[in-house]
Amino acid sequence: MRRRSSLCLTLVLPLLPWASAQDGASPGDAVPEGRYAAQIAPLLREYCAGCHNPDDYEGGLSVESFASLMEGGDSGAALKPGSSGESLLWKLVSGVEKPYMPPRREPQPPNEALEALKLWIDAGCPGPPEGQAALPLLTVPHLPAAEAGAHPVTALSYDPSGEHLALGRFGSVLLLDALKLQPVRTLAGAPGKIAAVHVSQDSSRIVAAGGVAGLFGEATFWSVADGTLLRRLGSTAHRDLLYDAEFSPAGDLLATAGYDRSIRLWDTETGDLLRTLEGHNGAVYDLAFSPDGAVVASASADQTVKLWQVASGQRLDTLNQPLAEQLAVVFAPGGERIYIGGADNRIRAYDFVSRQELAANPLREVRFAHEGSIVALAISPDGRWLVSAGDERSVALWELPALSLARRYSGLSDVPTALAIDPASAVIAVAAMDGALETFALRPAWTSLPGSEVPAPEPQENLAGLIPEAPLAPGSLEESEPNGEPATANPLQTPAIVDARIQQAGDADCYRFQAQAGEVFVLEIRAARDQSPLDSLIEVLDAEGEPIERAVLEAVRDSWFTFRGKDSFTSDDFRLHNWEEMELNEYLYSGGELVRLWLYPRGPDSGFKVYPGFGQRFTYLDTTARTHALGAPCYIVRPRPPGAEPPPNGLPVFRIYYENDDDARRRFERDSHLLFTAPGDGTYVVRVTDVRGFGGEDFRYSLTLRAAQPDFRVHLDGVNPAVNPGSGREFQLRAERIDGFDGDIRVDISGLPPGFHATSPVVIEAEQETAVGVISAVADASAPPPQSSGMTRLTASANIAGREVVHEAGSLGEIRLADPGKIRVRILPSEGGEIENAEPGEPFHFPLRPGETITARVRIERNGFDGPVSFGTDDSGRNLPHGVFVDNIGLNGLLIPEGTTERTFFLTASPQAKPATRYFHLRTTVEGNDASWPALLELRP
Repeated sequence: MRRRSSLCLTLVLPLLPWASAQDGASPGDAVPEGRYAAQIAPLLREYCAGCHNPDDYEGGLSVESFASLMEGGDSGAALKPGSSGESLLWKLVSGVEKPYMPPRREPQPPNEALEALKLWIDAGCPGPPEGQAALPLLTVPHLPAAEAGAHPVTALSYDPSGEHLALGRFGSVLLLDALKLQPVRTLAGAPGKIAAVHVSQDSSRIVAAGGVAGLFGEATFWSVADGTLLRRLGSTAHRDLLYDAEFSPAGDLLATAGYDRSIRLWDTETGDLLRTLEGHNGAVYDLAFSPDGAVVASASADQTVKLWQVASGQRLDTLNQPLAEQLAVVFAPGGERIYIGGADNRIRAYDFVSRQELAANPLREVRFAHEGSIVALAISPDGRWLVSAGDERSVALWELPALSLARRYSGLSDVPTALAIDPASAVIAVAAMDGALETFALRPAWTSLPGSEVPAPEPQENLAGLIPEAPLAPGSLEESEPNGEPATANPLQTPAIVDARIQQAGDADCYRFQAQAGEVFVLEIRAARDQSPLDSLIEVLDAEGEPIERAVLEAVRDSWFTFRGKDSFTSDDFRLHNWEEMELNEYLYSGGELVRLWLYPRGPDSGFKVYPGFGQRFTYLDTTARTHALGAPCYIVRPRPPGAEPPPNGLPVFRIYYENDDDARRRFERDSHLLFTAPGDGTYVVRVTDVRGFGGEDFRYSLTLRAAQPDFRVHLDGVNPAVNPGSGREFQLRAERIDGFDGDIRVDISGLPPGFHATSPVVIEAEQETAVGVISAVADASAPPPQSSGMTRLTASANIAGREVVHEAGSLGEIRLADPGKIRVRILPSEGGEIENAEPGEPFHFPLRPGETITARVRIERNGFDGPVSFGTDDSGRNLPHGVFVDNIGLNGLLIPEGTTERTFFLTASPQAKPATRYFHLRTTVEGNDASWPALLELRP
């Protein structure tokens, strides 16, 4: 493990090799077999390799090696040995033929370099020694030696037998006696900085990852027994510095990765390259094999950790919850979990389930670990402890599997670069940039070993006795510590309210309760709403403390975010690859969040809306809304029951558990709210934590546990309307759905004054949140008498579990007759369309079937308003059944231009639209949002 950093360097070379003063000769004097290395390779690297390499490969030509140069490109051979005049490369670089190379806008080679190239070609293009590549030949000016001093230790690794500790420095590895910390031997011959060092499981070989930045990456092998240099791998494959080289547990494979973003798997006995793993968009900083060697994990600057099947190279999962580059990844020794860390300051723990096939690895724990970037992780051989190092010069010890903070030490002499744990003596070694090596005993307590310059950290103060007693809410209970594990969980009788606190970082509170199969419970945290700093996470576990599977999500279509990413709140403009293949009401899963598609993109500059179609988006199965980066993968998924094993289809399977971070309906700030259905009779455990791993005296909360009571409320917007004669005003009904109720809600309106009409009933469809209606006045309506004010009544009703539930939903208030408006809007049948005219005096009737499109007309009467009249964009067509929308609206929406009075529009029904009969209308953006008289849409089966 080690700290990584990347630097972009520009070397200004005043003396190039084709005009080298130290040679004391003209270009033509170089011996033929030495010209390629001394003159030609630097020329190719300086002026050609930027566009002609195995990654860019312009014109099908690569100058990466002498062999590829001689092979030529799409235009044939680039060189004709012995004749520069007949060589295409010479013609282009000398300007004899077009296109000029390098292009005229780019830096041009000096005449001396061109003369050297011409002489080399005419001499027969003598090549370098066999196998030598062009680009690794670096020419640099002579620099004076630096002053003597400590050299940074950039990598650490203990011998699995516990005999040796290997320290990586620039260009070499120092092997120490692990007990005495005395030098045994120096392993020399590695190029450049050593970014990682590892000893094979059988303790026979040691490998170092290094290379030269911008040129090549190389893994160097030595014998541990005598320091013999055994092998070099990677310099012809990796085009930049290696950050890691990891032995597989069996030692037969080596995985290498670095700045060039690729991961390569090698046979350690033969040196053969077996396969290349590609998919990261940033440098790969760390690698780790699963304990069985079947999977390799890669941590990257692209803010992800990816899991790869070693045998096939298939990507099994992408852990994309991190918010910054990831620098470290380790597997638990038993293979049950994966731990990752990086520049977002957090350690994340995942259940490791994608062992042999595509699967989502559930995120189990997240801990805010360091004020700076997490640069290294190490795990003890028994799997009980995890150690992390942060670049704010601190080291933290975490107890597993709870990932609870046990100790922290912030007194390192410099920025830590690497961590290692001695498997024999449970000693932690920490290396730093100033060359210091500090060691600590892992058990029984964190102490400095004899001879260490750093004193042992002070024990953490016990704050339990300093926390003042808090008054309890009426009828509430108080938690009883210790209750951090299921075995010590506080018993609860439902319903219950518990007042408690997360007392310290990494703390957890557990409560147990009894339930029968099929019982539904509501679990709710109240903290943020009372200004507590707690960001709660609530989970329901079985009696043994294991997570309970809630659903299985089978991915049936893959996609990714295009144009821009999404924050964790927005419900619109979800721009997705291949969105045309997606349908309304399908579930979309990405990065642990499950949403649902509500409305198609409505034009060339829009994306999907997801439920509820406005405001902050909802999540499903109590998953937590997350931020998604541009290009992040997502999947259309099909929910399956718990325990389902969908047949393999080449896409992942995601398993969802009973847990919640933030309320899925976005009602309670960052407080948790979870709906739990007991899968069987028995004991269940509620666990409450802070999602960041924080805690302290003021991290108070109350936990409510009660039986679910499905219900609803209806809220009215648009009271006290002033209605123009012959026109209408819109009102909106908004449903508050309680404890999982998602059925139809019918709202009936009564008590309207004479001459006024309302769309009644108005139905808030199942699973929808809103519906709108219109109150209209006939052309010759009289002003309502004063005594009619407040006489209207809205009555909401719904069927819940086989019984009718009725609630009053308020009144439209004082209904007033306004002055005649400047426009009047009507919805009419399309001439020649398939529209059935209703009886005189009744709304026009529009029949439609799922998957069909029909036409209609909107006409306005202008009474003093001559400007354009807009009816909205994706919200045009008010109170249409879900899945029916005004189609073909373009960039301007549904608009009647200035000087015209009529327009044809289109009504389309999604294949997912359900049969219904609904009043719908159009609403303008002028005259106080004047609304049309309603029309009747019949959505037939």
